[in-house]
Amino acid sequence: MQDSLFGDQGVEPLAARVRPKNLDDYVGQTHLVGPGKPLRRAVEQEQLHSMILWGPPGVGKTTFARLLANVGQLSFETLSAVLSGVKDIREVVQRAKLRKQSEGRGTLLFVDEVHRFNKGQQDAFLPHIEDGTFIFVGATTENPSFELNSALLSRTRVYVLKNLSEDELLLLLRRVLASEEGLAGQVAVADDVLALIASAASGDARRALNILEVGSDLAEPDDQGIPQITPQNLEMVLQTSLRRFDKGGDVFYDQISALHKSVRGSDPDASLYWLCRMLDGGCDPLYIARRLVRIASEDIGNADPRALRLSLDAWETQERLGSPEGELALAQAVTYLALAPKSIGVYQAFNRCMADIRDEPDYQVPVHLRNAPTQLMKSLGHGDEYRYAHDEPGAFAAGESYFPEAIHGRRYYHPVDRGLEIKLAEKRERLDALNDASPQQRYPRND
Repeated sequence: MQDSLFGDQGVEPLAARVRPKNLDDYVGQTHLVGPGKPLRRAVEQEQLHSMILWGPPGVGKTTFARLLANVGQLSFETLSAVLSGVKDIREVVQRAKLRKQSEGRGTLLFVDEVHRFNKGQQDAFLPHIEDGTFIFVGATTENPSFELNSALLSRTRVYVLKNLSEDELLLLLRRVLASEEGLAGQVAVADDVLALIASAASGDARRALNILEVGSDLAEPDDQGIPQITPQNLEMVLQTSLRRFDKGGDVFYDQISALHKSVRGSDPDASLYWLCRMLDGGCDPLYIARRLVRIASEDIGNADPRALRLSLDAWETQERLGSPEGELALAQAVTYLALAPKSIGVYQAFNRCMADIRDEPDYQVPVHLRNAPTQLMKSLGHGDEYRYAHDEPGAFAAGESYFPEAIHGRRYYHPVDRGLEIKLAEKRERLDALNDASPQQRYPRND
């Protein structure tokens, strides 16, 4: 038994040593590779095709590509879109062509982070996918619909890979502990410690194996002299946060979406959960503060105008106090927004009005509403017949109109029957009644 995982054998990381050789050893993604599932059938029937594997880090994209090459008896070539350019693509293509001509052996080309290639680089693969120079397997953590060009997508199938469940991670960890290529006979781990590792990995198999590997190196012999990973060892490994927060990708936008929808759905506990998940994962608190201001206007609006002010106060508090003190103000705002009455009346009114502005003519300002700072403008009638509201009963000029005549009476804002908007709707009804009864109608009403 070696003294350390970082000895001779440890030069190759544990995750690389224990890569599965067949589908039965592959853990996770049962929706794709379980019995009767699409990728399983393709492998078993030797009908491999070019594909895009889309999923978060550590779910087995690279492992699956290598497994496909092994099963299909294909040479495995790999490129990283972070490090490679068109020159590297040409060299891989040349090797694949020579291999096919001289050996009759096919090639599987695995392109990691394929979304980082620009359109020209992505296009360079197209003719070689079509003529069968290689089976193309691209891996991405980003939504292919947004990051890959349509020509590449049309020549591949997209498969979505998911985070591993804790049960799947536990299965993987136990297999590694029993495997000769893994840690068989080298370390003992209690079930409760394995469960902690699986939980800390957050669905990421590579992360789980890395934690296990580092923990094994820190393991201390028990009374029988067997190295054992204890909760104390594990605490040392996990003393820095291992949470994953993809600050620019789909995980980022998924969590933002979950927070927004939890607030909109009036669930303060779920809203607080997603807020804390994002903060724990390293999201900029000021970004969250800006989103809360948006939510206050979009989803609450005039049903509770205090929500906007409270959100702005939370933003200012975060700017003044920083983290972690300011984050409590964000939590206060999130829970208030979640429980506030909801209205998208203003949001819908704004969108409807903007759509009309874009689609309709630029109606002139009615003469009675125009400014008249000069004698010429006054002589043209600017401002004539304008009724100053404060000179009218109740400071309301009943029958007056402030629209261009062509769209007089149009309605954009429809208050809902929640929160303060109940009162706003009641006031509008009173004002409408005064307008209808007024003998001083600017234009005939057309609503």
